[in-house]
Amino acid sequence: MKEKVRAGRNRTITLSEEEIPVLKSKLVKEQDLSKLKNPSDFENITINADLLKALSFIPENFANLIIIDPPYNLTKDFNGTVFNSRTDSAYDDYLETWFPAVCTKLKPNGSLYICGDWKCTSSLQRAVEKQLTILNRITWQREKGRGAASNWKNGMEDIWFAVKNPKDYYFDVEAVKIKRRVIAPYKVDGKPKDWEEGEEGNFRLTYPSNFWDDISIPFWSMPENTDHPTQKPEKLYAKLILASSKPGDVIFDPFLGSGTASVTAKKLGRKYCGIEINEEYCMLAQKRLENAETDKSIQGYSDGVFWERNSGNLKK
Repeated sequence: MKEKVRAGRNRTITLSEEEIPVLKSKLVKEQDLSKLKNPSDFENITINADLLKALSFIPENFANLIIIDPPYNLTKDFNGTVFNSRTDSAYDDYLETWFPAVCTKLKPNGSLYICGDWKCTSSLQRAVEKQLTILNRITWQREKGRGAASNWKNGMEDIWFAVKNPKDYYFDVEAVKIKRRVIAPYKVDGKPKDWEEGEEGNFRLTYPSNFWDDISIPFWSMPENTDHPTQKPEKLYAKLILASSKPGDVIFDPFLGSGTASVTAKKLGRKYCGIEINEEYCMLAQKRLENAETDKSIQGYSDGVFWERNSGNLKK
């Protein structure tokens, strides 16, 4: 593969020629799936295979949490594999080829999140409503991207939140509160009311809403960055994982890409399983997983708290 010329401070994760055979040997290939007999055999693995062929091997009721970042209804080149934009009805048909089967992998009390943009979000809603109960739609601010001369710049994306059983699912709101800077601190009897004073400033913990404006898209100076064109931030997935799973739970991502779901799950003490058709992306995911052995930091999340963007804890 051709090596890009990068700036000295660029921290993008890449693959060296020496690493490739080692990382490749750690992937589970399509022909290896029949050898996995027990549900535990599918834990903490990266599967390099076509999703439709691999799904039949994944155990039913396997995952506590499923996070899906499928190809949006856009023409996009994923390292040589091109997904072409299509009509809304054709995209609906595409979702039907795999989404119902993915839902069978979710435990009865499990949760599912699926990502999309404005163009495909209605299709996602229709697909999810057929299989699960939708509880919310998260919209997060995606600042990265080019401007548009004859339209509004697309600066938002959606994440649909759904469950199998709306009366029995896990959600830990305390784990995903946001630490925000207090601009006009209010005191009662000379003491802070609903906020705390610290060396880094005045802050309060706030309940999270379904609009997230504290996410930074991975870029060249961040140690989680890869060359994947639609890589999701670890902080974004950390919120989903902490809110909707417990330590030791299984997180399943059928469109793993460069590994954010698996890596974040590992950093947060969960088990993981991911499927990705592109071998290079699988190796990047595997390298990131190995890096997570010694570095469990997640930018924007530390000391059990999510910090609002550009607020206080910048060392992470």
